[in-house]
Amino acid sequence: MPYHAADTRYESIDYVRVGRSGLRLPKISLGIWNNFGYDRPLDTQRAIIRRAFDLGVTHIDIANNYGPPPGSAESNFGTIFSQDLAPYRDELIISSKAGYTMWDGPYQDFGSRKYLLSSLDASLKRTGLDYFDVFYSHRPDPETPIEETMGALASAVHSGKALYVGISNYSPEQTRAAHAALAVHHVPLTIHQPRYNMFDRHIEAGLFPVLDDLGMGSIVFSPLAQGLLTDRYLDGIPDDSRAANSPFLGASNITNDYLSRVRGLNDIARERGQSVAQLALSWVLRIPQVTSALIGASSVAQLENNLAALDFDALTTEEIRAIDEFAVDGTGTHS
Repeated sequence: MPYHAADTRYESIDYVRVGRSGLRLPKISLGIWNNFGYDRPLDTQRAIIRRAFDLGVTHIDIANNYGPPPGSAESNFGTIFSQDLAPYRDELIISSKAGYTMWDGPYQDFGSRKYLLSSLDASLKRTGLDYFDVFYSHRPDPETPIEETMGALASAVHSGKALYVGISNYSPEQTRAAHAALAVHHVPLTIHQPRYNMFDRHIEAGLFPVLDDLGMGSIVFSPLAQGLLTDRYLDGIPDDSRAANSPFLGASNITNDYLSRVRGLNDIARERGQSVAQLALSWVLRIPQVTSALIGASSVAQLENNLAALDFDALTTEEIRAIDEFAVDGTGTHS
């Protein structure tokens, strides 16, 4: 049956301006990382993406190496886009990234001009798109001059293959250098995509004022700490959980210290009528420089539960103070 987007899709979600740019993103965006490779049913992926758009999630974030295997998330998205979303292209913000290992040989990693622009073309081919709304340098390159990396991003804009460019995993100092290098090409650095959650607070040490100063916004990834900031592990490690199966999150992370903190957060969430995941999303969105929070989803029900975080009032000063006792940087990083 042909897909027709819900007429009510813009009635229940807010769209926030990215820094001083003209771009707006939904407060929660959909990332297709672990759950959109060839190892997952395409019909499940389609249902999640359709439901997200029906609920007003206009931004879908990908990267060249997402899968598994690398590239499969972009290919699967391309299939779903061509069959369902192509009529809505002008209503969508679709981003991709390059910077991590992708293919064999010396030109498949980090931030060389060769790699970034080759990857951009390959990503466009896999998705079937003419352009990305945002194209990112996925991580800084310690060996390539930042002028080369940013020059490649500028070329993506000048060629019409990207409308905006961003960076991910860059330090405050690297962010300033990237912004300056792009300014030479008259291309603004629009957005930063850092990791940020209650158990990983490292960007509070200086990134937010830099974003303000440069007129940038941010979209934070891993706001649920790959599932640690949910009620998933309160009573043990389920056989089908990430802690049991994912190479990115081992069972060694489920320590007594972690359980004590997530149970404390669960008590605060219950007082607000929220789940732990919803509380974690409310918490990252309390920061004005956080334009959007990037979530994954393995089911429509999980997607809907996370988006329901937007139905709750903002955290009070007292609630934030209570959360701080349990929102400790470094929790759960033992794998």
